[in-house]
Amino acid sequence: MAAGVLLLMGLTADVVAAARTDIGGPFQLTNQNGQRVTEKSFGAPVLLYFGFMTCPAICPTDLAKMARISRQLQQEQGIKVRPVFVTVDPERDTPDKLKVYVKYFANDFVGLTGTSQQIAKITDAYHVYYKKVPSGDKPDQYMMDHSTILFLLDSQGRYLKHFGRGLDERDIERQVAAALAESSAGR
Repeated sequence: MAAGVLLLMGLTADVVAAARTDIGGPFQLTNQNGQRVTEKSFGAPVLLYFGFMTCPAICPTDLAKMARISRQLQQEQGIKVRPVFVTVDPERDTPDKLKVYVKYFANDFVGLTGTSQQIAKITDAYHVYYKKVPSGDKPDQYMMDHSTILFLLDSQGRYLKHFGRGLDERDIERQVAAALAESSAGR
């Protein structure tokens, strides 16, 4: 009896996780080329990460990891996943600056920015925390405290899954492939 209840609880948790509709949603931002884009603009599944360009260590490390995951999925499994970086610091992270920055990670990397209101809307939709933290005497001396979650979206821009920083790249690759296969089978 207890095993049956545990099994039922496990199945319920999986069904609840798979049915989440409270993460993600429509957005309109500006890419590194100055073009307006939406969640449906990429034509492929997306790995989505929120951060800022002047982050000293975490963001560059996570973006490099995203680029490797995207490259490995393409090379080893033929799965095209677009890496997309959304800034939480639109005051400093302009399209021109993003254009140079994202090229350091991969040629197909997309950098997105927008107005403060647009950034607030997308971060609210993905439940991403961010806050400006002063780091000096001048108003332009600040860091951005923020969540470090990697999101997987399908080719239509719908949320599928998210990953914490502690997951191994190979684990993320396997989970991305499985989630995309499951999403395709469910259509």
